[in-house]
Amino acid sequence: MAHDAPSAAPSPGPSPSARTLLPLVVPSLVVGAASALVLLGVDALADQLKDVLWETLPDALGVGRYSTLWMIVMLTATGLAVGIVVRQVYGHAGPDPATTGLVDDPMPPGVVPGLLVVTVLALAGGVSLGPENPITAVNVALAYWLGRKAAPRAPGALWLPLAAAGTIGALFGTPVAAALILTETLAARPGPGSLWDKLFGPLIAAGTGALITALIAHPTFDLALPAYIGTRWSDLLAALVIAPLAAALGLAAVYAFPYVHAFFRHLGHPVLAITAGGLVLGLLGALGGPLTLFKGLHEVKTLAADPDGWSAGSFALMTVVKLAALLTAAACGFRGGRIFPAVFVGVALGLCAHALVPAVQPSLGVVCGVLGVLLALTRQGWLSLFTAAVLVADPNVLPLLCIAALPAWLLVTGRPQMQLHEDGTPLR
Repeated sequence: MAHDAPSAAPSPGPSPSARTLLPLVVPSLVVGAASALVLLGVDALADQLKDVLWETLPDALGVGRYSTLWMIVMLTATGLAVGIVVRQVYGHAGPDPATTGLVDDPMPPGVVPGLLVVTVLALAGGVSLGPENPITAVNVALAYWLGRKAAPRAPGALWLPLAAAGTIGALFGTPVAAALILTETLAARPGPGSLWDKLFGPLIAAGTGALITALIAHPTFDLALPAYIGTRWSDLLAALVIAPLAAALGLAAVYAFPYVHAFFRHLGHPVLAITAGGLVLGLLGALGGPLTLFKGLHEVKTLAADPDGWSAGSFALMTVVKLAALLTAAACGFRGGRIFPAVFVGVALGLCAHALVPAVQPSLGVVCGVLGVLLALTRQGWLSLFTAAVLVADPNVLPLLCIAALPAWLLVTGRPQMQLHEDGTPLR
């Protein structure tokens, strides 16, 4: 008896053509530009408030800038202010940040004002988190809401990748970062067309966001470290040691995350939890020094400007303190992203390796440290490689980075992520 032939896989439909892709150009340009302007506006407002809180106010009170007392008072007060806003505003400034990622489903537009307020407060107050998660959430919410009103016939799924790409392009000053991140998500989604068809609109949005940021803010991630003098056999050994060690350090924070989160959650009230978190951040800042405050992007350039300016012990202390601050801020309820603080952790760890073993080139130590920490905290392979590589303007480190990523990835893959389900259990 003959067996029935297996049924053919369903056709994904016709591939997009130039005629179907061209209508994406205008909305992609608009969303990319708007995403960059929102990010730049939040950063500018946070910088203005930061000057008031950390320079004008302590000078007026006769308290030393970045003194131990001022760091503890300011971080605790920031926690109190953020907690009150979270408690009072519509939607409580979004869901528990421990349960959210870099790109999530759109929030109701009414949540946006409160989320913007707490983001500015945290950035200005010295909290060890970056703007990437909340600003991406804000831009996704606004693009989805306004896009549905302006073009009701367009599919709702159009707006999320455009807003995410525009924001990421603006954050990094290049559309490459957005393309790499979206490649990991879009490649697994069924649908007609090649990956470049799917990335057509997001790349326009990312390019527009990056271009506007470059024209207005002139960002750079190059740390101006001592020049990489070329690959040696000892460099391969150093890369294969530093990247997995950095990943292991990041994993320690990942495994501690649900327990730290449960501690603050048991306090039972967002004002109390976030204020307590601010107090802990202030104490950590007093221990690690003012360089361990804030999102870390400007502070890391101070470290890199003088790789031999601190001892191995000082670099190790800043590494541990910054990682503990990132863990505390992410667990207690502050809204913010983890990429930029993680970069600081990786840079400090890499410079610690150089201080311990001077034969380890500073540039190599830094890129491998950043690579390992980001792999553990984000599980974004392309993002981790890209971020590490752009810190050193030398393509000769890329082969070593790709090799170093392999043992680090074997260490982190399949492990819990630094993101929780609603019940507090780790996401895998």
